[in-house]
Amino acid sequence: MVDLQRIEALLDQRRPGHALPRAFYVDPDVFEFDQVAIHQRSWILAGFEVELPRTGSHMALSIAGAPIFVVRGQDGALRGFHNTCRHRGSRILAEGKGATARLVCPYHRWTYDLSGDLVHAARMGDDFEACDHGLHPISVETCAGAIYVCVADQPPPFAPFRDRLEPLLAPHRLRDAKLACENTLIERGNWKLAMENARECYHCATSHPELSLTFPTGVSGNFDYGDEARRHAAYNDRMAAVGLGVGPHEGDWWQAIRFPLNEGCRSMTMDGKTAVRKLMVEAGAGDIGSLRWSIEPHAFVHATADFLFMFSAMPLTPKETLITSKWLVHKDAREGVDYDLEHLTELWNRTNQQDLALVENNQQGVDSPAFTPGPYCADAEALTMRFTDWYCATARTYLEGCRGRG
Repeated sequence: MVDLQRIEALLDQRRPGHALPRAFYVDPDVFEFDQVAIHQRSWILAGFEVELPRTGSHMALSIAGAPIFVVRGQDGALRGFHNTCRHRGSRILAEGKGATARLVCPYHRWTYDLSGDLVHAARMGDDFEACDHGLHPISVETCAGAIYVCVADQPPPFAPFRDRLEPLLAPHRLRDAKLACENTLIERGNWKLAMENARECYHCATSHPELSLTFPTGVSGNFDYGDEARRHAAYNDRMAAVGLGVGPHEGDWWQAIRFPLNEGCRSMTMDGKTAVRKLMVEAGAGDIGSLRWSIEPHAFVHATADFLFMFSAMPLTPKETLITSKWLVHKDAREGVDYDLEHLTELWNRTNQQDLALVENNQQGVDSPAFTPGPYCADAEALTMRFTDWYCATARTYLEGCRGRG
């Protein structure tokens, strides 16, 4: 059992504007705390509606040790459930995606309909009430074609996030898209190191030369352009003229902004050129920069006119993180005709491999008993500091709730 007083004492050691104490990146008890206090109480970007195209389509995944799945019902609605049979707890669906008419536990064949109701349990006796043994639901929300799940009994408010993001994201027509590519890799580093790295571009100019071709690595905070403010203002005017919102918008656990790419770049590719001929957004002749949104604790997304890229970092062990990447393109785009898969994916695949090396090296250094948390760069690491502040505040809220429950 995690010593919550110790967790609180560790939080008290953190200096404002600094990285976290060493235990937060290496300690098994802190990792166990994170699973319950952070990931199992947060909204998680599970994927996209186009991945579940028809009745019975489902995706199964694990959220910090909690196996869950999302399924499309007979009525077309998406529902989520804990992936554990109400008999003796076996996992019902294997991790990944598929389709089925009914949900059948592979152990004793207890069978559920797509609404989670138990419809068959052999040899259970006359006094058995099937209606008492439906699957335990989880919260599912959608926003302009993206699917979010939360396993907490009382999830954080979702409506403010959806109300702000949906007008920005709707023009990208995610429901008229398809999944062009998905891959995973495992970083041998704590999930917070992966996310701290993902929230800053302090390292980009030297560590990501390919990304730096298109991405404005010199911006600070939530895309504050400083000396290039005039160019940014002209971009905002141009987006307004073609009916695209830009933001920025942000809440406690999320951010969203549309921003210009570097001069002469239309997409986030190795050469800055459009990767997909069939555009997802035709406004502005495909020259619309990128819509970036991020959510704590695990994801960011970039949506250009031609494709969408999603990055997710989910904890596996105290020193292992699962990185999932997805690329969406227009549903009518033909591989080998309208896009070349390598051209579409190469930039972010390279960036992910470069970040893997950075995070794993970071973990090896943090493992040293001599590690002392240093100060963040207020200009270049503002979003990393925001992430760490959010983590600490969320952890303290959980601890306060535990005290309230006695």
